[in-house]
Amino acid sequence: MIQCQAWQTLGNFKLGVEFTAPLGLVVLFGPSGCGKSTILNILAGLLTPARGRVQVGSEQFLDTEQRVNWPPQKRQVGYVFQNHALFPHLTVHENIAFALHRWSISQQEQRVLELLTQLQLTGLERQCIQQLSGGQAQRVALARALAPYPRLLLLDEPFNALDSDLRETLGRELKHLQQQLQLPMVLVTHDRAEATRLADTVVLIAQGRVQLVGPPHSVLTTP
Repeated sequence: MIQCQAWQTLGNFKLGVEFTAPLGLVVLFGPSGCGKSTILNILAGLLTPARGRVQVGSEQFLDTEQRVNWPPQKRQVGYVFQNHALFPHLTVHENIAFALHRWSISQQEQRVLELLTQLQLTGLERQCIQQLSGGQAQRVALARALAPYPRLLLLDEPFNALDSDLRETLGRELKHLQQQLQLPMVLVTHDRAEATRLADTVVLIAQGRVQLVGPPHSVLTTP
């Protein structure tokens, strides 16, 4: 289970969320500015709420009452940002291997090769990031996030800049990957069709509050 409780004030915005979702592909759904990305940052350990608790499976990442607050590196969370956040001066291979800097060279090579094959990037490993299409860049960002075997993967509107056909294709690939790896994922979107296609569980958010939690067919059909 993924459990998140968080209360935080950011300027004029007040976040106050509580939800529990089964491990799988969890979609945070709601309009822009409702707090979805803030929740991702709390899960990742990039933002500590004034009060809160985060648990993934049996691992307790955060409990402000107990003064538990694991740093991002200890949480072992992969993060795919909306703008990819790839290093333009590095090749595809170097971008993926960047997440493995503490591994031996032989271990890095083996893991990068696995991911190049798994994410259909074979043949592009020496390409510069500027030479890639939007879909290829998204796959590289995903490969880099997956490289160190995270226990949780966070995705902040990963397909937002892509055309509808490519969004659907990469969405299907992501869903298959989640099922294949049995890796818990939390994905942010304000696209209802995307949430319906991808989610095992939808967390419906509005104005910094959780409105509903459940399967997409029940949450997203509610007036």
